[in-house]
Amino acid sequence: MNTVLEIKNLKKYYGNNRGIENVSLKLNKGDIYGFIGPNGAGKSTTIRTIMGLINKTAGNIYFYDKELNSDDITIKEKIGYLPSEINLYDDMTVKEILDYHESFYKKNINKKRKELSKLLKLDENKKIEDLSLGNLKKVGIVLAMMHEPELLILDEPTSGLDPIMQNIFHNILLKEKEKGTTILYSSHVLSEVSSICDKIGFIKDGVIIKEDLMENISKNNYTYLIISSKDIDDIKNDLKLKIKSDNGSEVVFINDIEINVLIKKLSKYKIDKLLIENIPLEDLFNNYYK
Repeated sequence: MNTVLEIKNLKKYYGNNRGIENVSLKLNKGDIYGFIGPNGAGKSTTIRTIMGLINKTAGNIYFYDKELNSDDITIKEKIGYLPSEINLYDDMTVKEILDYHESFYKKNINKKRKELSKLLKLDENKKIEDLSLGNLKKVGIVLAMMHEPELLILDEPTSGLDPIMQNIFHNILLKEKEKGTTILYSSHVLSEVSSICDKIGFIKDGVIIKEDLMENISKNNYTYLIISSKDIDDIKNDLKLKIKSDNGSEVVFINDIEINVLIKKLSKYKIDKLLIENIPLEDLFNNYYK
């Protein structure tokens, strides 16, 4: 596979305070990698270090096997970056900002700009100071993507966007993936990335605690087992499963017992209610951060 971005043992310390510790990632061409973690976990620190906005303490960052240097303009032209917060000149119009950005590139990027502005329903005649948070984020998306980068780095890209616009944006990203664009998608909302990402890395306290393919995470072996029974105390002792909730008459277990074995175990009890449900990805996400 053609590796586009590789991070090896990246560290960032602020004095004695840890920002990130030994973060390692690899993104191949056409990957959409979900970088997931709660606010303050180290996502933005990692991204800002990749972009050279802050200096790393240790580690290596490679773009197509070449060590990434913040001063290398030829590499930067191939990367699109959307920060979590968009700060632009308030007294300029959207058109003036986009025109200014266009002027940095020798190739013609106007067609892609117009295409993105139309899809995102962005009014280029408005002043930056008059934009809502959602429309300001749209400007950031166009700025990040209008030069058709090979690597797209997105930090909380949908904050401020309404659900309809989020879907439009995700469809844009899926089309970019089809073209071979590689995307690092940072978010604290798992449901946001579960439908578009190939792989997910969970970061906590500056450390990646789990990394796996999205299909494997979706096919986890755990289910919620919901039982109502007068024999519930005996069932709890027999199954020896972790309990999510217990109101006395109804218990929700976190189950990893194979279905046929489970049915055999429960067959000796009088059951009033039995439900087996898949664990939502959001709950699985929360389990990693307990």
